[in-house]
Amino acid sequence: MKKHIHGGDIYKYQGILDFSSNINPFGPPSAVMEAIINASEEIYRYPDVDATELKKKIAAKTGIDAGYIFCGNGAAEVIFTVVNAVKPKKALIQVPTFAEYEQALDAFDCQVDYFTLYEENGFRPQHGFIDAISSDYDIVFLCNPNNPTGVLLDRDYVKQVAEKCLKEDVFMVLDECFLDFTKDPEKNTMIGLLAEFPNLMILKAFTKLYAMAGVRLGYGLCSDKKVIDEMNSCVQPWNVSSLAQAAGVAAIDEDDYVRKSLAEIRSERKRLISHMEKAGYKVYESAANYVFFRGSEDLFDICVSEGVLPRSCGNYRGLDNRYYRVAVRLEKENDRLIEVLIKAKEEK
Repeated sequence: MKKHIHGGDIYKYQGILDFSSNINPFGPPSAVMEAIINASEEIYRYPDVDATELKKKIAAKTGIDAGYIFCGNGAAEVIFTVVNAVKPKKALIQVPTFAEYEQALDAFDCQVDYFTLYEENGFRPQHGFIDAISSDYDIVFLCNPNNPTGVLLDRDYVKQVAEKCLKEDVFMVLDECFLDFTKDPEKNTMIGLLAEFPNLMILKAFTKLYAMAGVRLGYGLCSDKKVIDEMNSCVQPWNVSSLAQAAGVAAIDEDDYVRKSLAEIRSERKRLISHMEKAGYKVYESAANYVFFRGSEDLFDICVSEGVLPRSCGNYRGLDNRYYRVAVRLEKENDRLIEVLIKAKEEK
């Protein structure tokens, strides 16, 4: 990363339609809002330091023992904490990918090697990434689907990565935070295989799916209890607020909300991609709730002037200012984005 910049900076660009953060456009479920309000009546108490009820709910949902769950102040805290716990000296990550992996590794003085994903390969890692994994590394990060490209890897490929890491005694962090937005997440998740790979941690978050970015709640799953124990020993106490715990407990039961919102998001993604391609943009394969594409270097400024905020990907390692990511929002909002993108093309 050239600079740690994220989407969702609506505080700088006020009064703008935000396509830069990949949040469920339907907003948080009403049950989540109600749970937060109810929990606020007891904010004079310390939160449960072990997040017991939340872990029980996650365990029931995932089929994973509650003792294999680490809850954090967003997935970002889980990333920083697992790096602190594993204490790697040398890491391998793909680029472009999510900024926090490199940021966490840098924070703990870990040397980072980069495996470049090339445009001519559709930004897919292919078998070369597996070949690159060796005992020289202590930790490997993999994002599925990747952020910002949205490229989805099937479970067979991810399993090969995990097998190579296990063989070479390398710890693997697999980010599945956007997997729920894909067509068949149950077919590609590695959660059911955690027992086979004690060297594997899976990252999940409530942020995107339940539109709870401001609440800050994520978790990690790992079948190596020693890793979980070490993470608990090096994280600050009460790292997950009582409001966040209550929101997470309520969110997990919102199956109808998830089903309905995902159906609409997937439909709108398909429509958005179709219009963007017709307008002449180079759109890449994306299976998540965002679209990755190439445009002109001045497209960001054009969009902002029209009241639309895309995510410029120029600060991602391996990309430049011609690459953008836009979240899939509601129909009328997506219509506005399409209008702006078409206008930008017509004025060239």
